[in-house]
Amino acid sequence: MALFSQPTARALAILDLLMANPHQAFGLTEMTRRLNLNKATCHAILTTMANYGFLVQHPKTKAYRLGPSIIAAGNAAFAQFPVLEYARPELEALQSDLDVGFAVTGRSKQHMVLLALYGKAQPLIDSFQLGLRLPNTGPVGACFTAFSPAKHLEAWLSRAHESRGGYDEKLDQKLRVALISIRARGYEVTLKTKAEAELTRELTRIHSSWSLTELEEAANRYQHDLCDEYFHLDRVDPKARYDVSTISVPVFVDNKLPVLCFVAGSLGGPVTGARIEEIAARMKESSDRLSNIAEGGPD
Repeated sequence: MALFSQPTARALAILDLLMANPHQAFGLTEMTRRLNLNKATCHAILTTMANYGFLVQHPKTKAYRLGPSIIAAGNAAFAQFPVLEYARPELEALQSDLDVGFAVTGRSKQHMVLLALYGKAQPLIDSFQLGLRLPNTGPVGACFTAFSPAKHLEAWLSRAHESRGGYDEKLDQKLRVALISIRARGYEVTLKTKAEAELTRELTRIHSSWSLTELEEAANRYQHDLCDEYFHLDRVDPKARYDVSTISVPVFVDNKLPVLCFVAGSLGGPVTGARIEEIAARMKESSDRLSNIAEGGPD
């Protein structure tokens, strides 16, 4: 069983809450209510984090917000991940030209992480706070997995089976077909689902009563329930209309592996297959430029 540190989780919950509300400061009482923490324990954590510059306390209101040490940490992360800086103008231009919302996602071994948001928002993008983690487990994260080595693919599939309690041949075939389709055309299309609607409701509820445990449980339920739904659009008919949730395009950098995905959402109702292809083509142009710049090629 993996080791777990409750004190560390409490400190991370504070950072998570403040990252999800970047324009808001929280006093001790509100923080303890949101995080369901003992007041003395919360005060000790906040004081320690403020002493080291990770939080700043307003001299009059006594409310806390993120501090300069977090900025330094963010800049250090950018230094290790400079492709994000180059992504901003590309996505701002895409949002302006296509009039849809955009996000950037990254991944770790176990999670998909929401890194940035651009443009207009509707419930899907509006409710998904920055830093949100979803399981890197099928069918979530298919756009990354479709362009990754076989060992990553098999691990992704195995986690999907484990989440369902054991090997499921029908699910395995469905996920493999989805990956083949994504790799063949170069982008992923997902459809709106009941699981997405439920996740959006849960995120809205949790937002007013913050809990890392509940966030993780909601994300895991979302992944689990998606396995039972028609989630990936495997074939795009230009004349048909689809209730699209997202269109995702990978960004390749080191060793030709996908390090980011551009994600289009907030499409404003059902769209034609031709519109999907148009959006994806524009996104792929931006992704190719970004990959070239990040690897030191010409503008």
